[in-house]
Amino acid sequence: MTDSTLTFRVDEALKTAFAEAARSQDRNAAQLLREYMRTVVRESRDKREHEAWFREQVSIGRRAAENGDVRSSEEVERQFAQLRDAASST
Repeated sequence: MTDSTLTFRVDEALKTAFAEAARSQDRNAAQLLREYMRTVVRESRDKREHEAWFREQVSIGRRAAENGDVRSSEEVERQFAQLRDAASST
């Protein structure tokens, strides 16, 4: 991967405080910024993936409901009561 330079302006006090914070973690400011950038990219990707998964789950649920594949709350409560009873007896 080819390195490139990112240049931006920042308040001098913030720059100094950030450099001190980086030093307290045995890093320099550039290392800390790269780590933060990787974290932001990873979290953004994870969020997009989760949103896509969630939308698919909603779509599956809607199709199931449209096809009549639903359960009443009483039936769900009964099934979970059986599961709780089975778990507590082991």
